[in-house]
Amino acid sequence: MQNNILHGNYTSSRTFKQLKLPLELEFNIPADDPVRLVDTFVEEMDLSDLYKTYARIRKNQATPSQLLKIVIYSAMNRLYSSRSIETACRRDINFMFLLDGMPAPDHATIARFISVHLAACPHKIMAEMDKILYGLGEISARNIFIDGTKIESAANKYTFVWKKAVSKNLSKLMEKVLSLVEAAEETFGLHIAHNNRISLHTLKRMRKKLCKIKKDSGISFVHGTGKRKSPVQKSVELTEYYINKLQEYVAKLHLCGSRNSYAKTDEDATFMRMKEDAMLNGQLKPAYNLQHGVDSEYIVWAELFPSPTDTNTLIPFLQNLSQFLDLPYKNIVADAGYESEENYRYIELNGQTAYIKPNNYEISKKRSFRQDIGRRENMTYEADRDCYICHAERCLSRQYVRNYKTRSGYRREVTVYSGDCSGCGLKASCIKGNNCKTALEERNKVLNVSKYMDRQRKACLERLSSPFGAQLRMNRSIQAEGSFANTKEDMGMRRYSYRGRSNVLTQSIVVALAYNIMRLDNRIKTGRVGLHLYELKKIA
Repeated sequence: MQNNILHGNYTSSRTFKQLKLPLELEFNIPADDPVRLVDTFVEEMDLSDLYKTYARIRKNQATPSQLLKIVIYSAMNRLYSSRSIETACRRDINFMFLLDGMPAPDHATIARFISVHLAACPHKIMAEMDKILYGLGEISARNIFIDGTKIESAANKYTFVWKKAVSKNLSKLMEKVLSLVEAAEETFGLHIAHNNRISLHTLKRMRKKLCKIKKDSGISFVHGTGKRKSPVQKSVELTEYYINKLQEYVAKLHLCGSRNSYAKTDEDATFMRMKEDAMLNGQLKPAYNLQHGVDSEYIVWAELFPSPTDTNTLIPFLQNLSQFLDLPYKNIVADAGYESEENYRYIELNGQTAYIKPNNYEISKKRSFRQDIGRRENMTYEADRDCYICHAERCLSRQYVRNYKTRSGYRREVTVYSGDCSGCGLKASCIKGNNCKTALEERNKVLNVSKYMDRQRKACLERLSSPFGAQLRMNRSIQAEGSFANTKEDMGMRRYSYRGRSNVLTQSIVVALAYNIMRLDNRIKTGRVGLHLYELKKIA
């Protein structure tokens, strides 16, 4: 018996067991198991875009449809590693049921399916799921709740590149380059720089001329201890070093783009301040800003952004949503992080209604806000005279209109109001800013007011204060924030397993697909099918 064990054939050491019915795996899986819902749901989807990514599909191997089922069901079971998924395909009868008799794919096939084939059409796959949910009546297509969170990248923590540091080093390098060019012109009689303008092309031209001097003079370069380098060799080597550093800094600034940083091991990730701070020192980690659009508890859209703030993500999120989905969303519900004049303007031009909480919504409830005499909200506005009356009964009249462009390119119109505050006893409480170089006695109160922004904020606040607006605010907290709570805590999606924006976006959408199927399964079993909004609790 011991010899049989050592041979590696473990079945030869014992007698064979008798086969027993049932032989089919399907009989061992309960009728209400979520794996059956995954199988049925994916079969209803149009996967033609996914199949187009294959040049040919081999026989006796898992099809793209079966691989998609496996990837979705793996996310439902907190499995994100391709090796863990491979092990589950070999051992778990639920995964065998999805394979339908096909051999288990290896980890390389699974990883290639996610990063090559599924990454080519993630949004189209998600749009297919949304169409099915809309056809089932599970999506209202009227209200969309938008929220975002930061999820850590798979990049190493301390591989940061800071745009400010690179720009500073680049300016120092250009000073050294200018000194080198001036020295070369004086020493070798060259004429390289024109109007003191230095570029990478200038350095390459200088290197070419120095090499020509070396060749004409018959100078040979020396290396090693005890060898004295000639001035030409020193200039050529220093020029080569500066060229390499200049190319390195330019490449880093190009990778940063509009961002302030990136990670060397995941160049699409940006360093952000995370809520999960194990060191308790507020350190920055490479991460992505993941945005969810939720409707009737389902994640109908997901998008990634490099900026840590949510303000500039709303417009591209809605544009991307309308590009792939033809759903008539009328009400856009978001929290205070999305409020801006540009976002209000875009939503109004699209014929939609904004339910965005104002930035000062929470602080305006405090006593300190209402008692601050320097705030414009606590002053009296006289529309006929177009002026503000402060607490000292002085008039802040309209001075001029200023137009300026924001960082995103939006042109904003601001009206400037000011008045004579000389001799006012409330000036210390009204005028803020202790770092101003002008003495407080010489300063006057100045208000910068965007009238369009003021109108939109008041109208939005009025809508949010209505019973329907309060219901939308409550549902945003439950549905949008609940989607991140479930994906992070229940599904274990706290750190990405892949690098690069396309792969990370694919993983985010796979998690969203798995979340939607789990949500549909829960709603079917609890009898909540067709529920779009939770009702407000009635207080007696």
